[in-house]
This record gives sequence, C-alpha cells and structure tokens, in this order.
Amino acid sequence: MPTYDYRCDTNGQVLEVSHRMNESLSTWGELCERAGIEPADTPADAPVHRLATGGNVISSSNLGSGTAPACSTGACCPSGMCGLD
Repeated sequence: MPTYDYRCDTNGQVLEVSHRMNESLSTWGELCERAGIEPADTPADAPVHRLATGGNVISSSNLGSGTAPACSTGACCPSGMCGLD
C-alpha cells in the first residue's frame, strides 16, 4: 500500500500513513486512528490535508530492457544500472 503525508491545520503536525489510493482521510481523528496514535489535545474533527510529496517511480517496462542509462563518464556503472546505485 502506498504511503501519504497528511498535515493537521489545527496542530501543524505531519503524519505519514498507508492506505489505498482510492481512500482519503479528512479529519485528525481518522488520521490518528490510521497511524495508531491517540489524538491527544487536538479535536478529532480537526481538518487534515494530504501533502503533495514526490517519489521515485520505476516502471516494470524499464527493468528488463537490457539497456542502462548513459553514464556521465561515458562508461557503464559497475552495478549495470547507472543512476540507480
């Protein structure tokens, strides 16, 4: 399951949780439940927003192509997968 970062508007905390791509959390209570923590002093109905975070995507079509990306040195990297060491 993918992980997502959520920020609470009320307390400013950011939590990372895992859930399905078609799910979305909207309150601090939902976020705390998913993260397995207590909401503490923050109201359970406080709004949260999913943050836009980057990630690396490796396509399965690239893995078996038999060609590695060109190295800046002009030679292949020892691992055979330039830039993916």
